[in-house]
Amino acid sequence: MKLGLAGKFAIVGGSSEGIGYAIARLLAEEGAGVAMVARGGEALAASAKRIADETGARTLAIPADIRRAEDCARIVATAAAEFGRLDILVNNDGAPPLGALLEFDDAAWDKAVQQNLMSVVRLCRDAVPHMRAAGGGRIVNITALSVLQPIPKFGLSVATWAAVIGYAKTLSLEVASDAITVNTICPGRIETTRLAKVYTSDSLQQLAKEVPLGRLGQPAEIASLVALLVSERGAYITGSTFHVDGGRRANLL
Repeated sequence: MKLGLAGKFAIVGGSSEGIGYAIARLLAEEGAGVAMVARGGEALAASAKRIADETGARTLAIPADIRRAEDCARIVATAAAEFGRLDILVNNDGAPPLGALLEFDDAAWDKAVQQNLMSVVRLCRDAVPHMRAAGGGRIVNITALSVLQPIPKFGLSVATWAAVIGYAKTLSLEVASDAITVNTICPGRIETTRLAKVYTSDSLQQLAKEVPLGRLGQPAEIASLVALLVSERGAYITGSTFHVDGGRRANLL
């Protein structure tokens, strides 16, 4: 399937590994140039080089901490200057610490808000003018299934990513006339290093059994939906929230 991504340019957060890396790689395979963002500069540079070598696409490594306002501005400015345009923004990063909500102090909450919510606000605010100049664009936010189906100890993520869903829906209405779409994906149990840090090997096996499809998801399966949403074939999809979870979410909607 031709997705029409040749000549498009994207920013992909958290792309040194895991879901972000899978997204960056697939967009590159489809012909897009990709600015890859993560906090760890050495790992990020290696990942960007690997994708460039294996796909022939233009990649750009931008080490940055999206919790910092100045870094968000630098990410967009650097990518736009390098590529000459900006068509796609994929907001993706790690997640705040786990723990009981009542045990987190204001500092922990502030870090979570900066990481999960304000990074999206700032990156979108800086990226949208470039998308308008390009005649349209695509924004996709990566959150987690726990936003739709809360889990104890995941409260920092749930609260801040729930705000992202509200922000994304509202933004989708405000930029629709500019041919810019805004969507959010809530991955379920995806086989990443983060999941392995949270659960033991035995726990992971049990988690897989609880998924109706009988297995954990793969980062590439999230990337496939992202590729559709940011492509020409996803032009009529906006303001939507998708749960990609192997059928685990029990709700009707």
